[in-house]
Amino acid sequence: MSTTGPTTLSVSKSNRQAKAELLNEQKQEIREAFTLFDLDNDGYLNYHELKVALRALGFDYSKKEVLSIIEEFDSDNRKQISYDDFYRFVANKLVERDPVEEIKRAFKLFDDDRTGKISLKNLRRVAKELGENITDDELMAMIDEFDLDDDGEINEEEFLNICLEN
Repeated sequence: MSTTGPTTLSVSKSNRQAKAELLNEQKQEIREAFTLFDLDNDGYLNYHELKVALRALGFDYSKKEVLSIIEEFDSDNRKQISYDDFYRFVANKLVERDPVEEIKRAFKLFDDDRTGKISLKNLRRVAKELGENITDDELMAMIDEFDLDDDGEINEEEFLNICLEN
C-alpha cells in the first residue's frame, strides 16, 4: 500500500456502513487474520502481530504507519488493538480500495516472472499453488478465451477486461 495519501489513517466511514459493504468472505478473512496472528491469544494485536496481519490482508504499512494505527485505536493504553478496532480499521480500508488497483495487484501475483503477461507457465504455477488439478489444455483454453491479441498470453489490459466483466 502506498503511503502517498494523507498521513492520517482515520476511519472515514462508520463501522455500520463498512460492515454493510463488506462481503461475507471479506468479513471472514478479517476474523481469520486476527485469530491467526494473535499469537498469544489475548484478544489484542501488538505491533508485530498487527503488521503481519495487515500484510496478510494485502496492506503494506510502514513501521510509523502501524504505530500510528495502534496509537489511534489503543483505547486502554495497552499499545495493542482489539479485534473490534482491527475490524473497524480493516473494514474501512477494504471499502476504500480501488478495484482497478486491486486487479492490477492480482495481475502481478500471476505474472511472477515480470514479463507483463500471464503465460501458460504462470497459470500452471498458480493452479498448482491452489491445489487445482487442471490440465495444460484446460489452462490454454482459459488463455485462448480471453487473449484478445492472439499472442498466447494474457496482458494486463486483457486481465482487467476479464475481471471487470464480472
